[in-house]
Amino acid sequence: MARFARWTVWGAAVALLAAGCSGGASGDGAGGRGGAADARPPAGSASAAATPSAALPAALTGQTLDWGRCGATADSSAPGDDWRCATLKAPLDWSKPGGRTIDLALVRAKSRAGDGDRIGSLLFNFGGPGSSGVSMLPSYGSTVSSLRERYDLVSWDPRGVGASEGVRCRGDKDIQAAESLDSTPDTPAEEQAFFQDATAFGEGCRKAAGPLLAHVSTTDTARDMDLMRQVLGDRKMHYFGMSYGTELGGVYAHLFPRNVGRLTLDAVVDPSADAVGHAQNQARGFQRALADYLTSTGQDPGKGSANIAALLDRLDAHPLPGSDGRELTQALAVIGIVLPLYSEAGWPRLTSALEAAQAGDGSELLTLADRYNERDSSGRYGTTVHSQRVISCLDDRQRPTARETKLLVPRFEKISPVFGDFLAWDTAGWCHDWPVAGQYDTPEVSAAGAAPILLVGTTGDPATPYEGARKMADELGKGVGVLLTWKGEGHIAYGSGSSCVDSTVDDYLLKGVVPRDGTVCS
Repeated sequence: MARFARWTVWGAAVALLAAGCSGGASGDGAGGRGGAADARPPAGSASAAATPSAALPAALTGQTLDWGRCGATADSSAPGDDWRCATLKAPLDWSKPGGRTIDLALVRAKSRAGDGDRIGSLLFNFGGPGSSGVSMLPSYGSTVSSLRERYDLVSWDPRGVGASEGVRCRGDKDIQAAESLDSTPDTPAEEQAFFQDATAFGEGCRKAAGPLLAHVSTTDTARDMDLMRQVLGDRKMHYFGMSYGTELGGVYAHLFPRNVGRLTLDAVVDPSADAVGHAQNQARGFQRALADYLTSTGQDPGKGSANIAALLDRLDAHPLPGSDGRELTQALAVIGIVLPLYSEAGWPRLTSALEAAQAGDGSELLTLADRYNERDSSGRYGTTVHSQRVISCLDDRQRPTARETKLLVPRFEKISPVFGDFLAWDTAGWCHDWPVAGQYDTPEVSAAGAAPILLVGTTGDPATPYEGARKMADELGKGVGVLLTWKGEGHIAYGSGSSCVDSTVDDYLLKGVVPRDGTVCS
């Protein structure tokens, strides 16, 4: 069963650019006095209250990280000599910090500055949830090179991701078989297969993850971040979160407002939206990006969307031939269309793929879908979507039924004739029959008393629509959330071609200069 990312898989857009589209990176988010932290969990959270840092066992806070050469990962080669990797021990269950631990994989490039100019560590999260920071940060290093002048650049694989107890819920053959299922079921038989597959995926995750399945929430990871801050020797948390990483940053700020240093949140998730609300936001965002794309090619957005919707309807009944004997199904075509909308640099690729599909050749859209789904030429799939699902289904309490979803479909289709029905059904199938209960409807991100946090919203963002940035600023609290708007296209603003955005973020992170709330870069 092919699905959209809940917020984004940031790395998919990078992979598209690396595969031949022109343009910059398409960029799914600290010194050491510990002090007791604000211990309130997100509203409705099933997690126990945070353990104040002063009460954590010395075996955790006193760890010495053994930084050594990084090896190759499942989806990337070993980085250059500037990068070093280490393993951090964290509690499996944060309500029992003296109990069983898990390993978290970290990567770092040390600052070029001397001790007098070095600010501390700058922690990166690239979204998903489920993106591997250990793989992503070295490839992103040139984009954030200026920040290395005063920071150690640090990222990690969050719990349940990659080298940090990563979860694989099914094998490659089963993943490929699931791609043939109808993600917008039209008959009772298709509906039964849709939900049976969701149940099977959840059961596979339960068997693969075991006890970890109940301890991979955003709240758990926020607590891991504060442990990292202490072990890295930082008094304050300095952080750059993208896409889902912005929600993680907001949850961190809520839990530990007094530990907030300089936090930048780019491509901001709407913290006021529940699971259905997020799906509606994405339908709106992707449709808006598609309209901008169609306008750029001289097409009427309404007519162009209708033509694409008609193509998808035809694929529902008659898939197109792709490559290697595989077919382009309706669901795979939607994903192939979604990927190049993450960055304006991908639009020419989308034009070529759509023209080929309209002419009866599905291979180009299938290639784009494969990149999004992390499928290589030998038929092996990555595990980002597995990690994404185990994290988001532990976070999200909302579980729409099939009946409720059918009532939602017309509303979603009105928002987006191309993506609406897929995203409506996704709300029902994503966490259907999940082995553990979700923790909350919406995350708590209020952070009274925290230092100013810089939010960057892009008006043409397809995956985390611009309106969410203002809502995050409001929920963080007066004087905390500071909004910078970029009138541009694509999912991540920093490093995407706006010198105004880049210099404003650099001034904030490197010099502590907080821009005026409401500043606009055009």
